[in-house]
Amino acid sequence: EDYKISVGKASCGLCQGNTVNALGEIVQNAEEQTLHLLCVVVIFLHGINLVAMQCIQWPRRTRSEELLHYERVKKVATINLKLLGLDGDTDMEFLLTGGDLVKVRSSSWRKTRFYKLQEDCRTIWHESKTFFMSKPTFALEDISAIRAGRQSDGLRKNTDELMEGRCFSIIFKGRKKDLDLIASSEEEAKQWVTSLEKIISHIGNLNRQQTTEHWIFNCLRKADKNFDNQLSQAELKDFLRQINIEADDEYADEVFQICDTSKSGYLSGKEIEHFYNLLTHRPEIDLIYGKYAKTTGFMSAENLLEFLIKDQREDATLADANSLIEKYELDDKAKEKQLMTIDGFLMYLTTPECLVLNPTHKAVHQDMSQPLNHYFISSSHNTYLMEDQLKGPSSTEGYVRALMKGCRCVELDCWDGPDGEPVIYHGYTLTSKILFRDTIRTIKEYAFKTSDYPVILSLENHCSLEQQRVMAQHMNSILGQALITAPLGDQMPTEFPSPEELKGRFLVKGKRLTKLEVNASPKEPTREEDTLTEEEDEEEDKDQKAKKCNKLKQVRELSDMVIYCKSVPFNGFQDAKDNLAFYEMSSVKEGKAIQLAEESANSYIRHNVDRLSRVYPAGTRTDSSNFNPVPLWNAGCQIVALNFQTSCSNMDVNQGRFLTNGKTGYILKPAYMRDRSSEFDPITLTRGPWLQHKTLDIKIISAQQLPKVNEKKTSIVDALVKVEIHGVPADITEKQTAYFENNGFNPTWNEKFQFDVHVPVLALVRFVVEDYNFAIDNELVGQFTLPFNSLQMGYRHVPLLNKNGHVISSAGLFVQIKITDA
Repeated sequence: EDYKISVGKASCGLCQGNTVNALGEIVQNAEEQTLHLLCVVVIFLHGINLVAMQCIQWPRRTRSEELLHYERVKKVATINLKLLGLDGDTDMEFLLTGGDLVKVRSSSWRKTRFYKLQEDCRTIWHESKTFFMSKPTFALEDISAIRAGRQSDGLRKNTDELMEGRCFSIIFKGRKKDLDLIASSEEEAKQWVTSLEKIISHIGNLNRQQTTEHWIFNCLRKADKNFDNQLSQAELKDFLRQINIEADDEYADEVFQICDTSKSGYLSGKEIEHFYNLLTHRPEIDLIYGKYAKTTGFMSAENLLEFLIKDQREDATLADANSLIEKYELDDKAKEKQLMTIDGFLMYLTTPECLVLNPTHKAVHQDMSQPLNHYFISSSHNTYLMEDQLKGPSSTEGYVRALMKGCRCVELDCWDGPDGEPVIYHGYTLTSKILFRDTIRTIKEYAFKTSDYPVILSLENHCSLEQQRVMAQHMNSILGQALITAPLGDQMPTEFPSPEELKGRFLVKGKRLTKLEVNASPKEPTREEDTLTEEEDEEEDKDQKAKKCNKLKQVRELSDMVIYCKSVPFNGFQDAKDNLAFYEMSSVKEGKAIQLAEESANSYIRHNVDRLSRVYPAGTRTDSSNFNPVPLWNAGCQIVALNFQTSCSNMDVNQGRFLTNGKTGYILKPAYMRDRSSEFDPITLTRGPWLQHKTLDIKIISAQQLPKVNEKKTSIVDALVKVEIHGVPADITEKQTAYFENNGFNPTWNEKFQFDVHVPVLALVRFVVEDYNFAIDNELVGQFTLPFNSLQMGYRHVPLLNKNGHVISSAGLFVQIKITDA
């Protein structure tokens, strides 16, 4: 507190008195054609501010050098656009030229910044006034979405409605702050949105080989420090580090000498191409190909069919084999003879149909006509929060991200707000607030982009009667006919409608003044408002300090919106069986729910045959961490709510559970968990239809192009692979390979593991790649989780997702999988 720093304006002698900013910003002196940097060194002394200044001159390029640089950049951009299939595209020319956009942070902070696509066609460069900003760029693959208009919380709050057409937002994956931007005109804004969406779409649609070529080309370009289109031995070593290989001098020299056929001391032209082929060679694929390539060194359609049946365990025909040759073979002469070369075989093995996930399970393949409570439902807790539970920001973006991931149950904590408008936030904390109206609008817009199946709005109502009426008005006016406000059909229902019947509809979960049957009785008088004395466990967690009585007033308009999901307290399984209707459901905190799942699993399963159960994180998880959802699914709980904003292994498992069935957010429970007389108990595992003992054999062969977990140039991944089985307690296990030192580009293990799986329908398999560290915990490189019953047998590539659940382009594992009856 005693030390002070004076920051203001100062003059530089070399600039002949021109004023420069003492914050360390770069200024230009037009007369001298030089750039000057004022370096400020502050020495902290008690009561003394000493500022030493020095001006460093950086010569500008001459005109000829500038033209040469421009041509070089243009050539690189042309090559990259060709690799992306976008050469000659006018939208790409627009991005490469770039332009000024106004960056918006608040109503008072608006700065004009220049943005342009770099020549690698993978990153956007933006002007920064902060000299110490190390990387004024962001990668296109880090962008989650481009949103036209004032769709973000920031733009809605800080810009006028008249600017709607000029605004757009760049939404990033993970927790990187989004960019709110304003263009000079509506046409320019449309051009930015269209162009960015186009290049992001093209990059996302590249196959693995195209992605590899694009990435390696740009790494080679970065390694060529003097831009002479040649690689020296030192530049080759630098390139290897970029692609995650730490090579000693002996190995680097050996590779260099093999490729340097001209003995010039540099690699160029065909020599670089030879180096690329050597680098991307897959000897493990050669072994498989050689086993079946019995026709003059090539694979015939008959050879390919044998491979498909014997190793891939596919129900294939000769016509299927010929179709694959026609689709993936690159050599026209071989294709004419119905032969597949090694390049065509590699192309086939890296396609989506050869991934570990059964392609038929990507689409909706389950019966969607069962009652709603017969499904596991992807569910979010405190959906509005972006970070922790105490002081983090609230945002409508939380709903967008959850819904786009297929989440079908979102939570809204509603409180009185200013100007008669209810707000959403985590009550009695420092989390920020968002308008209820904006949240409902956002939910309406994004609810059915990923899945057509129903969305449950879990309301935690803490509002006054007046603002409850406002809530009801907003839901009615915004959601319209999509909102369920009466039971389907003409009769009083006795069970839930199906997800198929509820397609495109919204259900409200919350308190209700009366039983649903009362509405069906014409003699029953209605009141405008009433008092509820029942309380949920969740509200007890959230409002301990504020609760002075056990009564909540609720208006009729809001109460009548609760049809199939009436919230009631949980007083035991017998009480529920004796007194609760099918539509009455309880929310139970994780500790109590896990205890029930461990001690009374079969009773919990039978309870969930007739009604819905919701489980939510304990109030002590202020950091928004997540509990393990698997034991609750094993007990038949449908709505297991997790903090979607938090990346962790438990969230990975949750995403893996809902990966299949078209990512609808609904997974049909097995028949024995839909039977009122079920004897299934995941703890004791007595004999029954659930016991389908399988032996799973997995061979971890290799990995390709693993990303660095540390951005330091010298940081190289020491990769190891773990295989985890999640499911009933008898199936839970984990095995791992040894670590492969100093190679994240193409490490090889060839290690075999065997697992016993007793209840395969409830099991999930998680592949994890970590960077080994003997001193501290290993760091996650990537992972992929999928249901056991969705595994494809044979030689398969496993895609990898980063810690935020997004695909790591071109990275993956190569494995062999066999499943047999035990």
